[in-house]
Amino acid sequence: MSLPYAILTALLEKPSSGLELTRRFDRSIGYFWSATHQQIYRELGKLEQAGYIRALPAHVPARGQKKEYEVLPAGRAELAAWVDVPEDPKPMRSALILRIRAAAVVGGHGLREELERHLALHQRQLAEYLDIEVRDFPPARRTGEPDRLRHLVLRGGIDLERFWVHWLTDALSELGGDRIGGTPQPTDVGHEA
Repeated sequence: MSLPYAILTALLEKPSSGLELTRRFDRSIGYFWSATHQQIYRELGKLEQAGYIRALPAHVPARGQKKEYEVLPAGRAELAAWVDVPEDPKPMRSALILRIRAAAVVGGHGLREELERHLALHQRQLAEYLDIEVRDFPPARRTGEPDRLRHLVLRGGIDLERFWVHWLTDALSELGGDRIGGTPQPTDVGHEA
């Protein structure tokens, strides 16, 4: 599971409390590796028990004060070892594509609307990524390797959203105004196998 490595990465970028981490996941890391608040807090406990992170001492002792965590040398070494391990691509899993396949068998009366909804979601996500690129990664800022690597992650998201926008646009065009799958279409009458 990659969540502990996502947390170690985020903490190496900036020591944070659990709450700050969940906010950062919502704003950046969550775009490509999502986690619930409960998962993040549970993983922080495991990382601390493993000796990979520690809670920073509080400036003023107070009850209920949020803990801020930093990565220890063992955590940095664990993350570096993980970065160097080869990993094969995972097969794609898409409920939408599975639903399209199922609609070919049983029909899909609301599938066109669902494709349109997904297209709008991917268009919005693409616009958000492009805004982040303009704001956070102008060419003059991509001088060091860390910024180039972060920009590559963002470019992966941009390219993936462009794929979905293109694919969904083509799918909707291919389907035209027809009902989808399962039941013979007017153009299919007399041509059933």
